Amino acid sequence: MYQIGEALIGSGNEIAHVDLVIGDKNGPVGAAFVENMTGLSIGHTPVLSVIRPNLMTKPATLIVPKVTVGCLKDAEKIFGPAQTAVGRAVADTVAEGTISEEDAEDMVIIVSVFIHPDAEDYRKIYQYNYGATKLAIKRALEDYPTVNKVLAEKDRGTHPIMGFKVVRLWNPPYLQVALDLDNLQEMEKIINELPNRERILIEAGTPLVKKFGVGIISKIRELRKDAFIIADLKTLDVGRIEVKIAADETADAVAISGLGTPESIQKAVHEASKQGIYSILDMMNVDNFVEKLKDLKYKPDIVLLHRNVDTETQKSEKSGKAQEISWGNIEEIKDILGKGKLVAVAGGVTPDKVDLALDSKADIIVVGRYIIGSRDVRRASDDFLKYLPQDPDTMRLAMDED
Repeated sequence: MYQIGEALIGSGNEIAHVDLVIGDKNGPVGAAFVENMTGLSIGHTPVLSVIRPNLMTKPATLIVPKVTVGCLKDAEKIFGPAQTAVGRAVADTVAEGTISEEDAEDMVIIVSVFIHPDAEDYRKIYQYNYGATKLAIKRALEDYPTVNKVLAEKDRGTHPIMGFKVVRLWNPPYLQVALDLDNLQEMEKIINELPNRERILIEAGTPLVKKFGVGIISKIRELRKDAFIIADLKTLDVGRIEVKIAADETADAVAISGLGTPESIQKAVHEASKQGIYSILDMMNVDNFVEKLKDLKYKPDIVLLHRNVDTETQKSEKSGKAQEISWGNIEEIKDILGKGKLVAVAGGVTPDKVDLALDSKADIIVVGRYIIGSRDVRRASDDFLKYLPQDPDTMRLAMDED
């Protein structure tokens, strides 16, 4: 039996990232301990942790450098502050009773340590690696994290070294701004005026994509680096190719037409899953779309219930009165889609209809003309945002209870 722990502490070049396994000498960790100790490789020579020269820790602990040790200066960082930090963290873990003295004789630990080649502050190297090792051991022995914790965090977590944020739709509702435009300058102006809110999704509308190509996604990305960007391709055929092209341009989601054949829809949805982006199935003008959804083996991530504005405007003009808005039974659609899937609503949505959409259990409210046609884009956006909750992570502590 063995347990696994991980911790990242610190900042800058001295940041410490520790991975470790802890287990019985006579088990798989003990075998890996001996194999690593005797199977030396250039630049990654393992070293026993010690409190001081001639005094190794108990449990016996093997330090394995993650980054290639290329010179004596690199070696000093491992043999000096890192080795001392790991050794003292292990000893303090025993002193504090996290590992009993009896178990310390029978257990071994393998610790993988990250030391940046440009790290210079030995005190910080020691401090961060001490803290990371101690925390990783505690987490390992407590089987941290739980599966529920992982599932709760998988879409909201941000890695500090990535340099950008991967936005996932883990806490609806959201406002999707449809850029149904054919002018680059107007597009840039609108994006620059949109509030910088987590609840805003940006859609490269079909007219924009048709005129400037899927590469328009990358242009939007330059203007709003961490935005959730949707490519409204309304894919009908060769969905796998179109989805891949959009993903290559960093789209977070692709809209597929529900008018396509089941085979085409399936291929597009499957490709989106492979690429790690959301598939949106647009049900505009699709008859019996509930039955069509039921027949799909691979369900889309989002179903868009899209009222045809041109048709309804014509009906309104003929009858002389506004058409009643209805998107059908959204909860039934969610039951068909399964856990974690979303439903978006679109088509002439105005601020006074937001409550109706939310009460109908819509997760995404798609708005076009009301915002992009406004002289004051920010105000028009706020007309919708005021009905939505605060941004998901605004009040969240950086590391939560970790």
